[in-house]
Amino acid sequence: MKQLHTFDDIFDTQKTFRLLLDAMANPSRVVSIQEGAEKLYGSKPEMLTLAMTLLDKNTGFYTFGHTELDEQILLLTHAEKKTLEEADYVFVTEEGHLPEAFAKAKRGTLENPHTSATLIIGCSGERNVSCSISGPGVDGVATFQSPAVLEEAFRLRTEQAYEYPQGVDMIFVSPEGELFCIPRMVKKEEQ
Repeated sequence: MKQLHTFDDIFDTQKTFRLLLDAMANPSRVVSIQEGAEKLYGSKPEMLTLAMTLLDKNTGFYTFGHTELDEQILLLTHAEKKTLEEADYVFVTEEGHLPEAFAKAKRGTLENPHTSATLIIGCSGERNVSCSISGPGVDGVATFQSPAVLEEAFRLRTEQAYEYPQGVDMIFVSPEGELFCIPRMVKKEEQ
């Protein structure tokens, strides 16, 4: 039997999860999941690495029009494909789908804000836009170089006018496996 990937369901998912926690606890910190992604096949191994780390048969996901990624996630995680409005994790591989993702993704409730969706957003590896953020995990205001898609994501998230503490968490990942997170309570500061 030919093995299609060498990603270890225990050790590689643990390592990726620790990196993800570090990035979520320290918004703007860039971590690399490339080591895990290199062990996977397909056109979006960086997205599949996150799917294998975060999804199981009790979680729902949605991908925007990426049939190959859909099939790989279903096969490897046994997670349930849901509608955009019901999904726990939303995989956005192209920036053009961001408006719909922000408009329809679960935002949680006032009593249960943790029931919101997490958007996993593909981005370029180029970090050429200066961005300042504040909020939990940020000491005062942090300024860092980010991909251009972050500006659009902040704009779209602001348009939703989420009532505190509702919102969506965002994970940005490049094809090279560079990842950073923006939790739902972190906001953009004007420079």
